[in-house]
Amino acid sequence: MAQYPLPKFHFQVEWGGTKIGFTEVTGLDVTTDVIEYRDGASPEYHKIKMPGMQKFSNITLKRGKFKGDNDFYNWWNTVQLNTIERRDITISLLNETHEPVFVWKVKNAWPTKVSPTDLKADGNEVAIESIEIVHEGVVMEAR
Repeated sequence: MAQYPLPKFHFQVEWGGTKIGFTEVTGLDVTTDVIEYRDGASPEYHKIKMPGMQKFSNITLKRGKFKGDNDFYNWWNTVQLNTIERRDITISLLNETHEPVFVWKVKNAWPTKVSPTDLKADGNEVAIESIEIVHEGVVMEAR
């Protein structure tokens, strides 16, 4: 039987025990800073490179807008001075039998930006809203 790469269109997002449908998830990037160092007594005339701190991109989640569904805005409205409700989020890439094959576990996420749909009188598209979240790390797991 032939082996094929996984399609990227079959995924699920879960936060607070609820599975929510999204049309797009972006920003699952992780970057490790490079530390350059050279000891003054080193016989080599170049620096060595070591791994440093990790940086995580903001994650953007997009979905269709449904009447009466205000979950994004309810979460956004938990912001009070310097406190906000933080959530752990699980993003799973699924196989053909709907089982997670690759999982991203996002720690202590909170919304930094909520964008309602744009409005266009001559448009023929679905209303799409988006939420941008910041977080304190992503753990990636292949299953």
